[in-house]
Parts: sequence; C-alpha cells; structure tokens
Amino acid sequence: MRKDNVTIRTLKFYHSFNKKYFPTSFLHIVFSSISPYFNLWMSSEIVTALYEGRGKQAIFTLVAITLFGNLFVHVVGALLSNAVNLQFEKLNSNESLAFNKKTLSLDYDKLEDPEIRTLRRKIKENGYINNYGIVQMRETFNLLIASVVKVVFSLIFFIEMTTKIIAVGFHWLGLVFLVGMIFFAVLKNVWMHKFGIKRSAHWRKVGDMMLQENKLGRGTQSNGMDSRIYLQSNIIRKLDEKTNRDHLKAFAEGDAFDFKMGVPNSILGWTSTLFNYLLVCFYCAIGAFPVGNVIKYTGYLERFMTDLTTLIAVPLRAFKENEQFLKLYLEYFDIPNDMYQGSLTVEKRSDKKYDIEFRNVSFKYAGSENYALKNVSLTFKVGERLAVVGMNGSGKTTFIKLMCRLYDPTDGEIYMNDFNVRKYDYRQYLDLFSVVFQDYSLLALPLGNNVSSAATWDGEKAEQCLREVGFGERYAEMAKRLETPIYKDFDDEGVNVSGGEAQKIALARALYKDAPFIILDEPTAALDPIAEAEIYAKFDEIVGDKTAIYISHRLSSCRFCDKIAVFDNGEIVQVGSHEELLSDENGKYYELWTAQAQYYTK
Repeated sequence: MRKDNVTIRTLKFYHSFNKKYFPTSFLHIVFSSISPYFNLWMSSEIVTALYEGRGKQAIFTLVAITLFGNLFVHVVGALLSNAVNLQFEKLNSNESLAFNKKTLSLDYDKLEDPEIRTLRRKIKENGYINNYGIVQMRETFNLLIASVVKVVFSLIFFIEMTTKIIAVGFHWLGLVFLVGMIFFAVLKNVWMHKFGIKRSAHWRKVGDMMLQENKLGRGTQSNGMDSRIYLQSNIIRKLDEKTNRDHLKAFAEGDAFDFKMGVPNSILGWTSTLFNYLLVCFYCAIGAFPVGNVIKYTGYLERFMTDLTTLIAVPLRAFKENEQFLKLYLEYFDIPNDMYQGSLTVEKRSDKKYDIEFRNVSFKYAGSENYALKNVSLTFKVGERLAVVGMNGSGKTTFIKLMCRLYDPTDGEIYMNDFNVRKYDYRQYLDLFSVVFQDYSLLALPLGNNVSSAATWDGEKAEQCLREVGFGERYAEMAKRLETPIYKDFDDEGVNVSGGEAQKIALARALYKDAPFIILDEPTAALDPIAEAEIYAKFDEIVGDKTAIYISHRLSSCRFCDKIAVFDNGEIVQVGSHEELLSDENGKYYELWTAQAQYYTK
C-alpha cells in the first residue's frame, strides 16, 4: 500500500467519483451557517433598541429585516440542500459502481481468495454497522468545513468585541475569565481525544464480531429444511442466545465508553460556557458595549469555542480514528492483477485448429499446502471429444479452470498450437471457450441477454440455439419471446424458470458464443443418469466439429467420447477410450464403473 496520507488520498479518490459534490456541499454549509449568526446579530440589535427606547418603526424595521433575512437564507439553503442531495446520489452511485467494477476486474484467483472476500465484506459491513470508512470520512470532512466556516464567522465578531474591550482597557479579572474559558475548552478537547481512540478500538472489535454474527445468520437462514428435519432449532437458538449476549455486552461496553467520555465532556463544556458569560457580562458591566450585545457576544464566543474545539479535534481524532478503516478501503482498490495478459494475437482459424497440451502441470490454491493438481500431462486435438471423470474433489474442475486461464499453473506449462497460453492476449484467449460450469447462473434480465451475454442479441441465432438445446416448447409459451425477463427481481412480469429450463438456457448461451472449445462441467449433475446421458449425447451432435470437453462423475454419460481422462487425487491416472479403460480390471476407471454399474444391474 502507498505511503502517502491515507485520509488525503482516499478523499481525492472519493472526490473523483463526482467532482461537483464537495463544492456544492461547501455552498450549502456557508448558507446554513449564516442563519444563527444573523439571528444573534439581529436579536442583539432588537434588545439594544428596546433598552434604549427607540421608536416602534425602528423596532419593526429590525424585526422585518430579521424575518425576511431568515426567509432568504432558508430558501437558498433549501435549494442548495436539494442540489447537495442530487450530487450525493451521483457520488454514491459512482462509488458503488467503481467498487463493483474493481470486484469484477480482479483476477479470478483473487476473486476467489478467502482473505480478499473477507476484506470486501469488512469494508461493507464496517460501513453498515458503525459508518466507518468513506461514510465517516465524508461526514467528518463536511464537519471540518462547517467548523472552518463557523470559526471564520465567529472570529469576525470576536475581533469586533475585542476592539471594544481594548477601547475601555484590559482588566485582570477579564483576563482570568478569558483564560478560564480557553483552558476548559482545551481540556475538553484533550479528554475527547483520549477516550475517542479507545472508543474507536472498541467499535472496531464490535465490527469484527458483527462479521461473525452475520456469517452465523447466513448459515442458519440457508438450512431451513435441515433445521426442521433434524430438529436443529435448539442448537441454533443456543447459538443465537450466545451471540445476543456477546452483542449486548459489547454494546453495553460501548455505551459505558460514551458515558465516561460524555459526563466529564459536558462538565468541562459547561464550565467553559460559564467563563464565557462571566467575561462578556463583566465587560458589559464596565461599559465596553450595550446590554443587547451580551446576547450577541456570548453566542458568538460559545460558537467560536465549540467550533474551534471541533476544528482542532477533527483532524486529530475523527480522521485518525477512521484511518484504519480507510486503509482497508484503499487496500482493496490497490489489489494488483498479477496475471500476465499476454500480447500474442490468437489466430482466428476457420478450421478451428487449436491443439492444447498440458505439460507436467501442478497447481495449489492460495493458502493451501496441498496440490489440487499434480504433474498433469495431457494432449487433445481439434474436434476431439474428451471426457474428464473421477470422484468429487479429484481435480476435474481445477483442470478446466487452468485450461481457461482462470488460474495460472503453480508449476508446469500449458501450450496451445506450440505457444505457452500465457503469451496469448488474455481476452482473445478466453474467447476460445464456451463453458457451462456446474454452478452456472442466469441474470435477472431478458432471455435474449442471457443467451447472448451482451446488451444486444441476434434474434434468429438466439432462437435457433434455444431450439437446439430443447427449449423450443417453453420458448413458444413466452409472449415476449427474447424480451421475456428471467425471474422477477426487477420485473413483476418476469418468468421463473425451473432448474432444467435454466440448464437449457445456459447450454444455449454456450452455443451462441460459437467458440472453438465447448466445455460442460457437470451442469446436469442434478439430473438422473439417463437424462444426463441424453443431454450430453444431444449436445454432442450439436457441437459439430468443435472440440468438446465433458466433465462428469457419472461414467455412463460420456461413453461416446474419443478419449477419457481419469482423475484421482489431483492426478491423471488413466487415459483412453471407454473400451480400453474398461478392459483394465486393475484400473481406477474399472473400479468406478463397477461401483456405479452395480446399482443399475442388480
């Protein structure tokens, strides 16, 4: 992470999301700050006029100026408030967009990294729980600007009062009152700074605790069926009770911090205010200014000391307390993408001749000591049908992720047409693959967007793909055809599709891309073996001369493939056709085939 000031850097970064927000907010703060000073001034003039016995017309004039002055300030303030709200919405939207864009642009290995996922969750939940991070930074910065503006206003009138005091001469008692007012205001600021640091540390721990509570909440919400079948409600209730006890204890300790800071803070503030009144009343009594000015100067001095204290406290305390949360925010945006993007152009071949070779490839996930793949070597050529089979956790999906360069190998190399795949332009290389992963997802957008994975679509091509995967009958029932929204997240007229229908849309999406490689990574695992085999066989007819890779833990589904690679504990232990592998009664494939076949032959 860069070494420059965290708050300043974050503020500049945040400002870039909407450069109109802070200037508009500044104008609003100025107009919002005028009103109390204007009212103190006019109240002083009215009281002085009454005390001096001026005529009704003079008093009514002062009252009219007060009323119309307030009206003007409030109207302009309201207009500026609306402008600030509009600019804030733009700022907030652009910041959220930038955060999501950063997430989507991360290398896949970082997107899946548990530490980075936790970091992303911390940033969000610290903001929700305690308003720490950019929310507090924005509010604190606005408070700082407001304090500066108010101090400037107060200072103008403080100088006016000082000029009148000098005219009658300083008095030792007045100096005592002035020193007392400043001393207790400074002492109040020191006290707030001392306890503010401890309070911030405590609420940081509370935020971490809330992260754990939310994890528990997500877990208990997702197992509603299990909790009823296995009577888990007692366990969940006990966990909830313990969580609530910890939660209440933490917040009680936080309230105790606020009380310890609040009581002395109030006493010190009251004492400073007392010396303020003594100072102003003393000089009024000796004739420095008329009695009406007591209202004005006590009000100005009170505001001056309060805003000056805030001005001193903001950079020393609030920004400092929040800095640790801003570090997390910047840390996330500073995450580098280390995956080499390559520069070699991927040749667009009409014959789709792309041969891929794994050369002694090994891989282990971040934070893991064990290899997910070990010394994998395999070659497959254009037009081949490759089946990847094995038990769960044997490395099948990892093999596909490496082929698609979602990850780079820990050891070894992957070649395409005699060049290391790392040398190819990353985006162009990804365009070679259409993949239907086992955990595929559809977007809550129109059907056409889901098939094309783009903002627009070729209607004729999309409809053909849907018919080829067996979605034709369901599609004919959709009145809006490709414009039909999938799911009801954003449109009440959306259509909820079944699991099997969603699978067909995902398969149509893979066909629509028309990539040289088509990969099915157990997208039909929820179906029975016969239905899965039928879908694979039909899909095999559709893909034509493309290279197709089928991953399944059901061996019967992939008998039609030219080559079958058998994975076990991250290694390829056998390669061959179905007949060749089945003839080896000591091999892993024969063991898996026999284990599965017994359930259908008894």
